[in-house]
Amino acid sequence: MDLVDAASGRASYADVRHVRMLAEDVALRNGERLLDRREEEGIGVRVRVNGAWGFGAARGSGRADGEDALARALALAQAQPVAVGPGDELGLTPEAPATGSHTAPCEIDPFEVSLGHKLELLAQAEAAMRCEPLVSVARAQVSSRSEEKIFASTEGALYEQRIVECGGGLVAIAVDGSGTQVRSYPGSHSGHVAQAGWEHVAELDLVGNAPRVAAEAAALLSAPVCPSDRTTLILAKEQLGLQIHESVGHALELDRVLGGEASYAGTSFVPADGIGSMRLGSEVMNVTADATLPGALGSFGWDDEGVQAQAIPLVGEGMLRGFLSSRESAAEIGLSRSGGCMRAEGFTRQPIVRMTNVSLDPGTAGTLEELIAGTQRGIYMETNRSWSIDSRRLHFQFAGEAAWEIADGRLQRMLRDPVYAGTTPHFWGGLDAVCSPSEWALASVTNCGKGEPGQLASVSHGSAPARFRDVLVGSG
Repeated sequence: MDLVDAASGRASYADVRHVRMLAEDVALRNGERLLDRREEEGIGVRVRVNGAWGFGAARGSGRADGEDALARALALAQAQPVAVGPGDELGLTPEAPATGSHTAPCEIDPFEVSLGHKLELLAQAEAAMRCEPLVSVARAQVSSRSEEKIFASTEGALYEQRIVECGGGLVAIAVDGSGTQVRSYPGSHSGHVAQAGWEHVAELDLVGNAPRVAAEAAALLSAPVCPSDRTTLILAKEQLGLQIHESVGHALELDRVLGGEASYAGTSFVPADGIGSMRLGSEVMNVTADATLPGALGSFGWDDEGVQAQAIPLVGEGMLRGFLSSRESAAEIGLSRSGGCMRAEGFTRQPIVRMTNVSLDPGTAGTLEELIAGTQRGIYMETNRSWSIDSRRLHFQFAGEAAWEIADGRLQRMLRDPVYAGTTPHFWGGLDAVCSPSEWALASVTNCGKGEPGQLASVSHGSAPARFRDVLVGSG
C-alpha cells in the first residue's frame, strides 16, 4: 500500500501487482526425461497520466524494487502525448474497489508430490504406448503451476489470490512407409489442464488410456483419407473448443475490434457497434464468457485491474450480445461495466484483454450417440492437429487427428487427415444441434498468445458435441 500511496498524487490512476509464480513440467519421451522447473517473483506497476498508460516491472519484493518500477512507469506515461482534455483523465468504467481473497480449489498440492512418483506414472503410460510396434514416439507428460498474487490500486482495491493449475496428457506418433499419424489424449494442447491439484491427473487415468491412444495412432496409418465433400460435420468437444477459441473468443476481444491488436494478431470482422444487430450464427448458438467456472483455466476472483469475475453473454440465439472488454475499452464504446477480462502473464507484462472461459452453452440434442443416430450422413471429427485463421478471424481451416464416417446414423470406418474449412458466420450459421448438459465438458488451451511484447495465457472452453450443416470437408 505504500507504493500505491506514492503513486496516488502523481497519477490519475495506478495499480500494483506482486506476483510469485512456480511452474514445473515433467515428461518422458521414448525413455528420455524432460524436466523443467522455474520460479519468479516481482512487482508490476501500471499508471495512467493525462490519459496515457505507463508500465514498469522489477524483480523482487522489496520497497526499492517497487519504487523503481513506479518511477519507470511514470516516466513512460509522462513521455507520451497528452491524450485527453481537462477533467477527462480517467476514461475507465467505474468499478467498486476489489477487496478480499480468492483461492482456487486444490485437494492435493502437485508440488508436494514427489518427482519419483510422477516419473513412475509417466513411465507406465509411456511403456503402454510403446507396446504398439508401429508407435515410434511415445510421450507422457504432467505439468503444474502455482501463482500467488496481491493487487492494490489508488481506488482502494486490495485483494490476494492463489491459483494452482495441474494436468497432463499423452501423445503417440505412429510411422510406417505410408507416413506419420498422431493420437493425443485427452487433447492436443498439453493434454488437459485444470485449476486443480494432483487429483486431476489421477482422474485422467493416463496409464489406462495409453493402449487405446497407441492403437488408434497405428490404425490411422492404414485408414482411408477423409473424402472431399460438402457435408454434415459433428465436432467433438476438444476440437470444438479450439473452434470457439479462434473464431469466437478472439473475434470478440474488444481491443482487437477497436484496432488495438492490428499490428500483431490482427483485428476482427465484428464491428464495435454490432451488439444486438449482428448475427454471428444460427439460433442454436449461445456463447457465454464465464470467469467463475470451477476448475477452468480462465477463472479467478478478480482480473488484473480489480474487476470481479463474472459471466457475460457473448452470443444469444446467434446474435451478438457482448464483448470481452477492459475498463478502458468498455468505456470507449459506452458500456456501463468492464467484462473483467484484463490479465497479464506474470509481473513483467502489462494487463491486456484476454478471453475468459468462452463456452458454447449446452443444447437439447441428447447424448453424442443420439446426435450421431439422428445424422443420416456426415463426418465425426476428434482432436485438433493444426489450425489456420486469417487476421480478421473470418476465414479458417482446421485439421483433426482422426475422423469417422457417419452413415445411416452410425459411426463407420475411421478416416485419416481430416480437414474442414469455412468462414465464421457461415460455419456457425450451419449449427443445428448441440448435445445436452450431460455431454458438456471443459477443454483447455495453455498457449494462447497475444500482445507486444508477447504474452501467453491459459483458458478453458466448455462445449458439448455439436453438429454443423453444409461444411467443406476434405483431407490435408
